[in-house]
Amino acid sequence: MKQLVIILLALLPLSAQAECVILLHGLARSDQSMGKLEQALIEENFTTINVKYPSTEYDVETLSEIAITPALSQCAPEEEVNFITHSMGGILVRQYLSSHQISRLNHVVMLGPPNQGSEVVDTLGDFPGFYFINGDAGMQLGTGDLSVPNSLGSANFDVGIIAGTRSINWILSSFIPSTDDGKVSVERTKLDGMNDHIEMPVTHPFMMKNHQVIAQVIYYLKHGSFKRGPSDKG
Repeated sequence: MKQLVIILLALLPLSAQAECVILLHGLARSDQSMGKLEQALIEENFTTINVKYPSTEYDVETLSEIAITPALSQCAPEEEVNFITHSMGGILVRQYLSSHQISRLNHVVMLGPPNQGSEVVDTLGDFPGFYFINGDAGMQLGTGDLSVPNSLGSANFDVGIIAGTRSINWILSSFIPSTDDGKVSVERTKLDGMNDHIEMPVTHPFMMKNHQVIAQVIYYLKHGSFKRGPSDKG
């Protein structure tokens, strides 16, 4: 009987076997912010690595190495690697992949990523306290000459992006000239070369806790696209 089970497991397609999912939180957040999403992934039998990294202490280039290199070592050699990111976490993945190859990379899902920077940083970057709160990395997330996201080029990997369309911070939204989630406009979440993009009525700070967003994340990991209904935009 034991030998039969081993044979059957060996015959399973690779996609049915365990996959590793690395979660990367956003700027000035912690791994706890990704906890609800982490639990949902565990319940779907994904190997889950919820990374805690010092997002306000270093620049994007340094943070990408600090956060991603150790996380990759925790994925089993036979597992495909996926990333689920919130906000700046997506920029860390882009930065890392600009100088590293991950041979087992499967899907990347970004939630509210400032892929073309954010006007909020342009407006508030010089204000007293902004640097103290957000550090070097925060200063790199604008849309101007110092923008790291705008220096990284198009995606050469499979990425699906979820953009929020609701805001609970009208002050920050007033700095953004189009539909936004309170931190990033829908348009600036987009990335040349992306595989899929969907808009959802969620806010930037809480989208990773939204059960409909979580369902879309899991769907993308399994199917390589988002699940669309009559009212969904892409």
